[in-house]
Amino acid sequence: MELRENYRNDQTVISYQQTGRSTNTNELGMREMQARVYEKRNEKYLLVKAPPASGKSRAMMFVALDKLAHQGIKKVVVAVPEKSIGRSFKDTSLKKFGFFEDWSVPQYFNLCDTEDEKEKVKRFKEFVASYTTAKTLVCTHATLRYALKDLEDEELNDMFFGIDEFHHTSADANNGLGEVVRRLMNNTNAHVLAMTGSFFRGDGVPVLRPEDEERFTPVQFNYYDQLNGYRYLKTLGLGYHFYKGHYLSALDKVLDTRQKTLIHIPVTNSKAAGAYDKYEQVKQIIDLIGSKVDEDYNTNIITVKTKDGRLLKVANLVEDNPDHRNRVQGYLQRMKKPSDVDIIIAMGMAKEGFDWEWCEHCLTIGVRGSLTEIVQIIGRCTRDSEGKEHAQFTNLIAAPDETQDDVVVAVNDMLKAITASLLMEQVMAPRWNFKVSVDEEDNSNIDPSRNIVVEGLKPLSSEAKQIWDEQIDELKASILQDNRVQASIEGEAPEYFHRVLIPKIVEERFPHLPDEDVEALSQRLSLDFVLRPQAPEFTGDIEGEEGDPTDMEAEATDGGRLLKMANTFINLDKLDINLIQHVNPFQRAYEIMSNEIDAPVLKVIQDAIADKKINMDIDEAKSIYLTMFQEWRKEHGDHPSIQSPDPSERRMAEAIRILKNYKIRRDMGLDFPDELKKK
Repeated sequence: MELRENYRNDQTVISYQQTGRSTNTNELGMREMQARVYEKRNEKYLLVKAPPASGKSRAMMFVALDKLAHQGIKKVVVAVPEKSIGRSFKDTSLKKFGFFEDWSVPQYFNLCDTEDEKEKVKRFKEFVASYTTAKTLVCTHATLRYALKDLEDEELNDMFFGIDEFHHTSADANNGLGEVVRRLMNNTNAHVLAMTGSFFRGDGVPVLRPEDEERFTPVQFNYYDQLNGYRYLKTLGLGYHFYKGHYLSALDKVLDTRQKTLIHIPVTNSKAAGAYDKYEQVKQIIDLIGSKVDEDYNTNIITVKTKDGRLLKVANLVEDNPDHRNRVQGYLQRMKKPSDVDIIIAMGMAKEGFDWEWCEHCLTIGVRGSLTEIVQIIGRCTRDSEGKEHAQFTNLIAAPDETQDDVVVAVNDMLKAITASLLMEQVMAPRWNFKVSVDEEDNSNIDPSRNIVVEGLKPLSSEAKQIWDEQIDELKASILQDNRVQASIEGEAPEYFHRVLIPKIVEERFPHLPDEDVEALSQRLSLDFVLRPQAPEFTGDIEGEEGDPTDMEAEATDGGRLLKMANTFINLDKLDINLIQHVNPFQRAYEIMSNEIDAPVLKVIQDAIADKKINMDIDEAKSIYLTMFQEWRKEHGDHPSIQSPDPSERRMAEAIRILKNYKIRRDMGLDFPDELKKK
């Protein structure tokens, strides 16, 4: 294997071979990943696990068009999580690259361009009706859920459903999108293609039940496959920089205005934002870049002159005004060349499904809400593009009060979690499942040991269940970021937080909910805050002590939340790989650097995770090797197969794998616990 080694002194660096296979196309105009998917086009249920920017949208187009032409499918529905991602499925010319048909969606049935939800459902039902000649429709996940409530199972026969960003579903029985998928699979003859760049959820609930996932034919193409096959992109860097004071005082140390940069600012009222609202943050960042000289009122693109005289184009996606945002988004969708924009500033946007192939640097301020979000943000800068050799993810975080050694351990866990997630591994701890009674049916697929029966817990209606399952992270974040919550931390009793503020905020967020649903949701939120004060999806600015969310330190930092987030990953403490090399000074705090992570190390991490799924220690592996395996080799002359139906042969294969990967890790100089080194 040809390796390209490169070390940058301020971050983890992952190096790749640059074979070009990921972006080269075959005679049908398909990249390597798309061709893998197309080979499985005749399967009824396809599950595609591939990173952002790998071409999943076009892969779905290829499969859908084949099913329409050759497999008896009459209608195609593509569902995306939000309207902006619907642009990935706009009309696309495929014939000119060798495919037999172009992808086209009638404007009337592009429901991502329609505002009124009732009108969307009406058009969806028209599309399904037999008299409609249209073959393709694009909508959001929400529209799909609402529309299918009014349709009978038999009306969905002979249809193909493409579910983009499939991690928005889950195996929980209360998940609306998950129930749609199960309904299609169990009650109709519809075909389903599900795609995701991060096959795990921040709440730890599996995306699919094991029995459902077994019905899917998987196609996996992880970051190792993708980036190792790129033509131009050589390295991916991951860096954690800790600062003292306000992030704006440290931003110039990590922002290189010569790089195409996507900046995600922290939300207003967060600890990282401090006294600045989102508009003031944008203004301060633009002032740091240089002097504003112009704003194109047709596109709202800002021209900024740097101190050394360069003119940069800056896109502001933070602005709430819909006309402004639509003009900026429209401009970004029409970009043709690298010079069209230099810096994009965003807050809640430009994460999953956002394409900017020239992006070199994702600069993220503050601890993000979940590992899923981190992986999605990293994907914004990992497209292959001529002239781009390095892609960088930088997380700028307030320094925690804990000792530097504690922070190093936490960052090491974060780096292990990120690299494992890039390999499509689940690393999140499971959540609690609150039950009204012991007899309540449990179809959540959560470990039964995490079921909690709560006396006096109010039952959830079907609508409230959907909110709890699909919007709980956002709801908790809005509570923690609410000014009234922060103002009450030091002066109010815990009962005020639980019995007054939480119900009030739930009622304001969902004004149509009946009182009993508001109470039921509020009860579960209070329980969740008490039992999971360190959950990674907490994106607010306050942290609980002793399980009481009202006993929070006013000076809690993002760095403190990073340490708590690292504690929620499962089995990473047993993944005996140390990625930290040394610590450098940064501003008034420090930055943590790791050992170089290149392609072989990614493979080692993948194998090490696989090892942890094998219930065997190294002593047992050595014993099997010295006894059973020696006899096997004399008789068979080859290695046992880990796929063998014979349990003895599988056990021998597992033992050899444990020993082989242990030797690789030892030879590569990756750190192990002392007791393991002695063995």
